Amino acid sequence: MASQSFAVKYVIRAKFEVDGLVEKPDVIGAVFGQTEGLFGSELDLRELQKSGRVGRIEVDITSQRDNRTIGSITVPTSLDKVSTAIIAASIESIDRVGPCSAHVSLEKIEDVRETKRKAIIERAKEILQRWKLEATSETEEIFREVSEILRAAKIKEYGPEKLPAGPEIDASNEIIIVEGRADVINLLKHGINNVIALEGVKIPETVIRLTRDKEATAFLDGDHGGDLILKELLQVAKIKYVARAPKGKEVEDLNAKEIEMALQNRVPVEEMIERRKKYRKVLVPKEIVEAAESLKGTLEAILFNNKLEPIKRLPVSELADTLKGAEDVNTVVFDGIVTQRIVDIASEKNIKYLIAARISDVIKQPLNVNLLTFDDVIG
Repeated sequence: MASQSFAVKYVIRAKFEVDGLVEKPDVIGAVFGQTEGLFGSELDLRELQKSGRVGRIEVDITSQRDNRTIGSITVPTSLDKVSTAIIAASIESIDRVGPCSAHVSLEKIEDVRETKRKAIIERAKEILQRWKLEATSETEEIFREVSEILRAAKIKEYGPEKLPAGPEIDASNEIIIVEGRADVINLLKHGINNVIALEGVKIPETVIRLTRDKEATAFLDGDHGGDLILKELLQVAKIKYVARAPKGKEVEDLNAKEIEMALQNRVPVEEMIERRKKYRKVLVPKEIVEAAESLKGTLEAILFNNKLEPIKRLPVSELADTLKGAEDVNTVVFDGIVTQRIVDIASEKNIKYLIAARISDVIKQPLNVNLLTFDDVIG
């Protein structure tokens, strides 16, 4: 794999089989085309490559015989674990390469940093062993004291789920909820001891219980993974405040000033919810509302003509290419995210309405296309 110009955290490795003879550009085109628009610009492969969060996607074809093509796909990322897992699942959902049916399966997600850490630890063991043999008793005593300071910064296991937590989680009337163990360690290093980690998107029962008895602040990464966890937290736990790392940053990487600023700027949940409610409901024909309801959770789209008659239903992954060749389409309703590419195509084709589950934050509002979400419309 070619060297990357960014710090790789994880490498997605997948294998594919295609029922036909295809070339590398065909596979790469399928990777970009069939994952586009599934989760918005935040997880769009083209946008992620432009921002340096995803590196060069490598495709190797290892066999072409019996009218079949077999090979591998490698995707290096500097994203967090949640976003990397979503990218891996999106790639695994590819079912066609060009005109041929295909099957993609995930082999593994390699944690580059973990591999490096293991090598460092093994080398550290060798250094320590030599040091122990050569050091005087006084030097050994100093080393033991330093080791105690460095040992996981007073971190402990809390609750039946053995969640990483600080020593003051029981004594304090306020708690700070973070995403993972590395976040806990970073906050402890900067003197914040009433902290506990979720260790996953599923909210542990221990955290839910704590939020009933203590004032809880959710302190999450400034990325799409943080958005997903916040949504889950607000559904099941009693959160009073929300603090976020700067956009694109993770709590585990913040310095003392960034941590202080993020917590000072935390927002009450009630205020955040009120902000989200400040939009105008739009009255649309009942056919559109019914279509929006039927599409939720399907990752599919329905195209309507000028008489608001449904003319085609298709997967969202095929929407952009279908719209390029479509005629007489008035409204598109789809279970996905409105991206700039979809907007540009709709504007060119004189499509009047795009109604979707979400609208990307970086969209340039077109003059001739109305952008709405499922929550915006009523019948």
